Amino acid sequence: MRASGVGPGYRRLGVEERRGQLLGVALALFAHRAPEDVSLDDVAEAAGVSRPLVYRYFPGGKPQLYEAALTSAAEELRNCFDEPRQGPALPRLGRALDRYLGFVDVHDAGFSALLRGGSVAATSRTTSIVDGVRTAAAAHIHRHLGVAEPGPRLRMTVRMWIAAVEAASLIWLDEGKQPPAAELRDWLVEQFVAQLTVTAARDPQTAALVGTLAADG
Repeated sequence: MRASGVGPGYRRLGVEERRGQLLGVALALFAHRAPEDVSLDDVAEAAGVSRPLVYRYFPGGKPQLYEAALTSAAEELRNCFDEPRQGPALPRLGRALDRYLGFVDVHDAGFSALLRGGSVAATSRTTSIVDGVRTAAAAHIHRHLGVAEPGPRLRMTVRMWIAAVEAASLIWLDEGKQPPAAELRDWLVEQFVAQLTVTAARDPQTAALVGTLAADG
């Protein structure tokens, strides 16, 4: 006789392994469906466990599970820009964008719902998690540019470009992932250089940086 609430795909796992499994299942579901369209029953069924077992690990229900899944995804997004600082800065930035757009491609519906702020599962906590990704991305970009103490104009330019990358990613999803990701990547890198060039006319720090990027080829 099967234990109460245990699905046919059930197997006994350690605490951390089971929690990781539930997070992985939730991330996969949130990737292609808006959070409000995913229920705990969906997570339990996909994981081959009972709903009470999901609650055992996430007693706060779906909001807690969503936050935990979002935190896991946010860590992956942060790592997108953690490119080894070897070689010219712009190719490094291109490789970081390859990983970022790859994440957007795999997590299309979840990414869209999250950044558009339309999810009923959104809270001040989830908003803070997303802002943390933006802050981490900006810090990585400053390091790629070799700038230890960016001034206000350079900081603003980098954050504006990150916002442009997010907006372009959402439009890319709306447009059926066209143009191809490689073309979008190159276009975004070119836009970054263009934004830096505009800022350079008003900011000596950025002007010196643009000169360095040009010398790097």
